[in-house]
Amino acid sequence: MDEDGALRLEPHEVALLRGGPRAAVTVAVVDLYLRGAVEPGPPGTVRALPTEPGTAATPLPPLAEAVRWSLEEPLGIRRLTRHPDVRLAVALMRIPLAEDGLLRYPLLGPTRAARRRVRDLRERHPLPGGRRGLTADDRLLAVALHDEAALLLLLPRFALRAGLVERAEVADRGPRRYSSRGGPSGASDPFHCGGGTGGGPD
Repeated sequence: MDEDGALRLEPHEVALLRGGPRAAVTVAVVDLYLRGAVEPGPPGTVRALPTEPGTAATPLPPLAEAVRWSLEEPLGIRRLTRHPDVRLAVALMRIPLAEDGLLRYPLLGPTRAARRRVRDLRERHPLPGGRRGLTADDRLLAVALHDEAALLLLLPRFALRAGLVERAEVADRGPRRYSSRGGPSGASDPFHCGGGTGGGPD
C-alpha cells in the first residue's frame, strides 16, 4: 500500500493502466532483459536465454514469468502479447486492479481514478535526463510511464532490435526526436545519455 492507503502499483500494472496489455508486456520484456533472461532474436523479436533470471530487489512478477515461459521460440511483441499464457497472466493482473476501482467492468478499461494515478506518477517521475544512477526499478517505471520515449533513451539498441519500438525514420534534419510524452518533438534527443554511461546493459 502507498502512504495514502491506495494499492501500490508495480511498473507492469502502471503500464497496463496507461497503455493496455502490450504496454504491460513490454515492461515485462524489459524486466527480463535487465535480469539477463532474454536478448534480441531475429530482427523484431526477443528470445529467452538458457539461464535463470538474475537476482533483483523484487521477485519476478507473474506476467514476466509467463512471458519468459512463452518464449519457446523468438517472438515479436505483438505475438507475445497474444500468447494464451501471457493473455491469462494479464487477465489475472486485472482482478486486483478492478477490485481497487482502477478498471471498470465489463470492458476493464481504466477508470478516472486510474488515469489520475498514472498522471500523478508521471508528474512525480518525469522522463529521466539520462541513464546515470538509475536502478533497474527506475528504468522499469520510466518505461511504464513514458513508453517509447523511455525505451529510446534508456535501452535504445535493445528496444530497436527487439521490435519494442519502430525504427525512427531519418530525414534531412536527422533522427526523429521524442518528448517526455512519448511523441515526436524537437525538444530532446532520445539517444543522449546525459553525459553518463551507467545504469545497466545497452
